[in-house]
Order: sequence, then C-alpha cells, then structure tokens
Amino acid sequence: MYRARDRVDNEEWLTRIEEAADRLELGSEARSYAGDMFLSEVPEEDRSKRAVAAASLYAGALIAGEERSQSRVADAMDVTRLSIQQRWKEILETNGFRPPTW
Repeated sequence: MYRARDRVDNEEWLTRIEEAADRLELGSEARSYAGDMFLSEVPEEDRSKRAVAAASLYAGALIAGEERSQSRVADAMDVTRLSIQQRWKEILETNGFRPPTW
C-alpha cells in the first residue's frame, strides 16, 4: 500500500507511465494497475524510479490482459529490457499476484 501523498510526490513518474501507456495503446485498467504498483514500490533513489515504473507498467499490462513485450515497454519507458526482466515478478508478488511460470 502507499500513502496519498506518494501520488503527489511522484506525479512526474505517473505521468511518464501514462505517456508510455499511450504509446503502447494500453487501456485504463492496465494504467491503473501500473500506477498503483509503482506507488507501492517507489524506490528511494531517483535513478531506480524509471526501471520500477517500467516494470510496473509491464506488470500492469499483464494483469489487465493487455500483454506487451518487455522490449516494447522498455522502449516506451526508455530503459533496458533487462531493467524490466529483473523487477517485474517481484513487483507482482509484492502486490499480491502470482507471476506466470512460462
């Protein structure tokens, strides 16, 4: 869970998630999941926020049934695919979801 203040403090990152979701043509459910997961996982260090935002967007799209490739999400969020690959399962688990086992 996150505090209401977290949304205000991280508005820039939520906007970046929204902009990337626009480029990926994701619906409102995926965006909502992504924002909530990002806010529940916000790292202290600014340099890690972009990767967590990207992994949250990838995970949000999965949950909403709008899967996009890690490469496409990485391009939309300007991170490496590895940044997403290393974080998305943990973000899902922390938020009460079971990651797929493909």
